[in-house]
Amino acid sequence: MKKSKKVQWFWTWVFGSVILRLILVYFPKNLNLSSRPEVSTPLTSIRRLAEGYWLKQSSMSPYAGSMYHGSPLLLTLLGPLTVTRIEGQPDHLLCSLVFVMADIVTAMLICATGKKLQAAYSSSLQLVGLQHLSEDSDVLPSGDLAALVYLWNPFTIVACVGLSTSAIENLMVLLTLYGACARLAPLAAFGWVMATHLSLYPAILIIPVILLFGFGPDAPPRKLFWKRKNLEVDNSTTSDKSCSEDELINEKNMRSVFSWRPVILFLSWALLWSSYVLFLCGIYVQQHGGLQEMFKRTYGFILTIQDLSPNIGVFWYFFAEVFDFFRSFFLIVFHGNILFMIVPLALRLNHRPCFLAFVYIVLSSMLKSYPSVGDSALYLGLLGLFAYELKDMQFSFFLFSGYVGVSLLSPVMHNLWIWRGTGNANFYFATAIGYACLQIILVVESVSSMLNHDRMITKLSTAKLQNVKS
Repeated sequence: MKKSKKVQWFWTWVFGSVILRLILVYFPKNLNLSSRPEVSTPLTSIRRLAEGYWLKQSSMSPYAGSMYHGSPLLLTLLGPLTVTRIEGQPDHLLCSLVFVMADIVTAMLICATGKKLQAAYSSSLQLVGLQHLSEDSDVLPSGDLAALVYLWNPFTIVACVGLSTSAIENLMVLLTLYGACARLAPLAAFGWVMATHLSLYPAILIIPVILLFGFGPDAPPRKLFWKRKNLEVDNSTTSDKSCSEDELINEKNMRSVFSWRPVILFLSWALLWSSYVLFLCGIYVQQHGGLQEMFKRTYGFILTIQDLSPNIGVFWYFFAEVFDFFRSFFLIVFHGNILFMIVPLALRLNHRPCFLAFVYIVLSSMLKSYPSVGDSALYLGLLGLFAYELKDMQFSFFLFSGYVGVSLLSPVMHNLWIWRGTGNANFYFATAIGYACLQIILVVESVSSMLNHDRMITKLSTAKLQNVKS
């Protein structure tokens, strides 16, 4: 496929996704997706945001009662768009356009991140003499593929049409990853601070971001470059087997030690952006309890799981059944699950920080207090960035069928439980358990496939160097 045709084909599908979203927006009541528990949570619901904005306009605290638990900055940006019209219905058109634009920008950031990763990975393969393993130019690049997967993912579409603020959170996460891959410390710091401010869980992404700034984008295991260097030193007396000076310099850069300067720059910008965000939030809520009240109503709400309304996670059912005496203990256990896996994964995948960020996002989507399909839309889009490395992943068809099955069964079970009264909470919770199991399988299989891919590269590179030596 020629480059011009690929570009035309790509943008045709992008425009098609925009048109599809606009068509669905004009359906009566937006298909009522904004009321679905799979789409809107207590943290991402546009209706709760409208309630918080109304309270603020009435000179009351936006956190009064138990409705709104999001960021004050979202009230400033999206609140005016939720003002009701004369007939009493929310004017969702402008809100919908904002979320459509957020999806498009997120997709473009995924595409740009994919190009950065592909260029860095191709350079790494060339340095170890395996340039033939880089992606075929006749195939759609992984960045473009990932962007289209994100735009056409049904989870992304229903989150956009359902006016879930998860689209804004996804945009901030991609700003972080793209800024880190492009080594733009101010942009990466802004994205990380805003993503953490909106949802708390992206705070764990600071580890892959630091690795991106310190080591650079994803590359083969660094021990390959050391092996290559050792063999070249042994053959340095043979001119026809020695590398050029420029190649050795590039190789040294690829296997260089951790660079602290860009990391310190990123942390400095993160501190600056954090101070600025807290300053703005402090001004907004200074008459309603200040920052202490904001932290209690946002981060405290996330960590203590006060709202037990049904969602596609597993926390709500468990904490609805557990005795109050054991509640604090299980809160620590459930939230500690994410923290326990951070360090082992970072140690094993430190040479692939972008893939490590993908794994962290899947884990947080599975173990967060109030998950939604918007979280799945993000990591399924990022999964496309590693389509080449994960092409041999097992159970792909099983995972695809499982996601389709859960997507269809979840609203059915919810309807049987809530509206028809012929089922109970176990019906709906069963789909949540199945959804969590699918995400566990995805994490295990993707990590296993990536490690197998690295082992394959190690074997090929070692074999090639041995042939050169002999």
